[in-house]
Amino acid sequence: MRVVVTGGAGFIGSSFINYLLDNFECDVLCIDKLTYAGSKNNIKHNVKLLQKDICDVTADELGEFDYIVHFAAESHVDNSISNGLPFVKTNVEGTFNLLEISRKNKNLKKFIHISTDEVYGDMDEHFSINHIAKEEDYLKPSSYYSATKAASDMLVLSANRTYGLPYLITRTCNNFGEHQFEEKFLPTIARSIKEEKPIPVYGDGKQVREWMYVYDNVKVICDFMFDDTVINQIMNIGTGFRVTNLDIINKIASILNKEVQINHVEDRLGHDRKYGLFSKKMMSFYQNKEETIEFKNLYDYLEEQYGK
Repeated sequence: MRVVVTGGAGFIGSSFINYLLDNFECDVLCIDKLTYAGSKNNIKHNVKLLQKDICDVTADELGEFDYIVHFAAESHVDNSISNGLPFVKTNVEGTFNLLEISRKNKNLKKFIHISTDEVYGDMDEHFSINHIAKEEDYLKPSSYYSATKAASDMLVLSANRTYGLPYLITRTCNNFGEHQFEEKFLPTIARSIKEEKPIPVYGDGKQVREWMYVYDNVKVICDFMFDDTVINQIMNIGTGFRVTNLDIINKIASILNKEVQINHVEDRLGHDRKYGLFSKKMMSFYQNKEETIEFKNLYDYLEEQYGK
């Protein structure tokens, strides 16, 4: 069995490779441009690495493969606001290139496209009170990042419709865990509090996000990948654990036993107030297999990391 993993040196991609090779025997090709957000040191197994932009990889370089798991993406929303062009290139053109290669691969069992809850847009603006996103909901992305992810989702669906490409699209919530790049929310908060620096908080800080441990996420992706019943579907992957940004800041400050200095700054352009995933299909999958799935709690993880 041969698996191609794009963005495999990044935060979630490397966790996927680590989990996959901890639990299954397979040949893995990791494709990663090794930008600021990726490092070979994140991967604890010896895998072949193709250091290249996904827009430029060729069928000959990938060879035959059974599965392709597509994590590679420009993902930092603030960066997409300042310059959206790299997001169009990587997230749209890069996905198109991979689809063109994959649809011609006779061995392909499944194209697994890793998407995001952000494609659904702001749940706070939904017509239904306390709505959480279902797979069949219309997409209403708010940033160039989420818009390009929505566009890449549509490319996958059209490749299935036109060419019969077997696919799985997963849409997950915010991930936390080891090897997360320092620019992201949790590492930035912890670093600022430790160094007694003010924490810049967009607006009132009451934006709600859903959180999931990265190794819980990649386990679900693996389970879906190898199950023949989960094909040509979109699957939400969420925990239901939703808290505000201010709640997390205060929790880390409490764990570190330090005063927190908050600097409220002008809100991000197009900032969504609330994300939430309705993950009934995922839970039904495990119920049908008579399996119990338990998720690591964000606050427990923060205690483990910063309560020493």
